[in-house]
Amino acid sequence: MNTNWNVGVARCDITPKEPIALAGWGGKDRVTKEAVHPLWAKAIALQDANGALAVLVTTDLLGLSRGMSEELAARAQKLGLQRHQLIINSSHNHAGPVTGDLLHLYYELNASESGAVQRYTLELLDKIEAVIAESLQSLEPAALSFNQGLCGFGVNRRRDLSRGEYSKVRSLSQVVDQDVPVLVVRGRDDQVRAIVFGYACHPTSYNILQLCGDWPGFAQIEIEKQFPQATAMFVAGCGGDINPLPRFGNFHEELPVMFGRILAASVSNVRDDKMQRIDSVLTTAFKEIDLQLVTPPNAAQLQERRAAALKASGDSIRVREVDFQLKLLEEGALTQSVPYPIHVWRLGALRFIGLSGEPVVDYSLRFKAEYDVQYTWTAGYCNELTSYVPSLRVLREGGYEGTDGMMEYGWPATYDESVEERIAGAVADLMKTQ
Repeated sequence: MNTNWNVGVARCDITPKEPIALAGWGGKDRVTKEAVHPLWAKAIALQDANGALAVLVTTDLLGLSRGMSEELAARAQKLGLQRHQLIINSSHNHAGPVTGDLLHLYYELNASESGAVQRYTLELLDKIEAVIAESLQSLEPAALSFNQGLCGFGVNRRRDLSRGEYSKVRSLSQVVDQDVPVLVVRGRDDQVRAIVFGYACHPTSYNILQLCGDWPGFAQIEIEKQFPQATAMFVAGCGGDINPLPRFGNFHEELPVMFGRILAASVSNVRDDKMQRIDSVLTTAFKEIDLQLVTPPNAAQLQERRAAALKASGDSIRVREVDFQLKLLEEGALTQSVPYPIHVWRLGALRFIGLSGEPVVDYSLRFKAEYDVQYTWTAGYCNELTSYVPSLRVLREGGYEGTDGMMEYGWPATYDESVEERIAGAVADLMKTQ
């Protein structure tokens, strides 16, 4: 086997050691120490024949805040990695711990709970830094191969009839991305050392008061049972508007295990097909753009929103969101734009696009159509959990992913209609550098 790559793989258990608030859904009393299985941070370092280097980190977390992402980028720079050489992808797991100041308006934590989050976050940053360093220190000759499979449990949740008026959701799009991109790393002995795989869907099938990786966690466990010497790494795709369906009901515990096994079977089927060899050519590019917002609300409009939230039973999250914007308005600090980091990596014929936040599925489908349907892999949830990132279609349709979910992320207004073209234009610019 022609092992013309150098690859390093590392992992670290990031399961909290003390009771901690669970991320993903708001509300009180979501604190637990119980864990169904460990949560992980995993890293793969890639070095091509010319010495070009990049590191991909995956985590069983809801996401990272901008401050956490920038801190890790600064630490990685001390390890020799520039910003364009590091991507941190979060599975967007809704049964993991609250971290840092991410979605700080969403949670109602007391002083003790906030202290646990702060302690965990400091430990988490150290562990992710360590796993990056370990991956760089464990580079060994390897071969890379790639192919794409299919999986079908992800459904466009904007048509879920439980989420809105029947006649409205029936008219919304059904678009999904059923592809399962799979990158396999084999060592000199032809043994599988790592399997990196992705899917575009929310991990929202586990709603029990326990720490758990949801279906991405179970998928990784299942793959590692098949390949005991390998590290399985899940990369979240553009699943901002995609849910696993069905979910919850009387099958809280069974569904994430089932979905995980289905996805693992999809990965296994790809392995059994003819994998395409990835040439040892690596280039990495990074760009941060500004996504423009429409005109933010004035004080009177915000007060109207606050009054409406107070009337709504149990809508304390909405009150916190408005109070935060009123404070920023008083300080003259309301923002007109949102910073948005984007990566484009080339691994041989494969183009890996790393988008921040929660991009809807339209972005993945668009980039496959514009570049190469077989060799374009678009990930969401990279680096920082910015916001929901609608396409123009979803923005115009409105609803949670299009417009209504912005204030919980701390933004005063929705994106303007340039959002999709700004992102697509930045990706096109980065593609030209590859």
